[in-house]
Amino acid sequence: MPMKTSDAAAAALAALVVLPFGAADAQAPAAAPPACQSAEYRQFDFWIGEWEVFLPGGKKAGDSRIESISAGCALLENWSGNGGFSGKSLNSYDSDDKRWHQSWVDSSGSRLELAGTFADRRMVLSSAPATAGSAPGAVQRIAWSLNDDGSVRQLWESSADGGKTWTVQFDGRYVRRK
Repeated sequence: MPMKTSDAAAAALAALVVLPFGAADAQAPAAAPPACQSAEYRQFDFWIGEWEVFLPGGKKAGDSRIESISAGCALLENWSGNGGFSGKSLNSYDSDDKRWHQSWVDSSGSRLELAGTFADRRMVLSSAPATAGSAPGAVQRIAWSLNDDGSVRQLWESSADGGKTWTVQFDGRYVRRK
């Protein structure tokens, strides 16, 4: 059946309307590369895994699960200590200040904010020192070191004198669960 003039005009108009959209799809710019893919975002990946954590004398301190989240933009720590104590930390790299940041909260209601850098197979994060006019408090420093056997040492120290002397708060060896 032959097309009426009005039907032919409508079909031609529809083709003109659809064609630019189809052509735009074919010529769309390439998608931006995924965020958080530079090497700096992978610096703390040695900590990812399921771990049993032991004190220097060999006594088990607890269990920890570290997972990559948000498309590799952060690490989530899930700590479960012996005796029911638990905590979580969110760890992420900030490309603006070129530092790693950790926010920790635990079942006692304690919070800790740390920041620092990775060098020589060690991640070292610390709290900001007290400044003039601010409330006094100890500076906290936590270092995670990758050992040759694949375990990770976490050494948490605090200083009440601005970093002149340090007291060990926790010294744990993370051993991968088998």
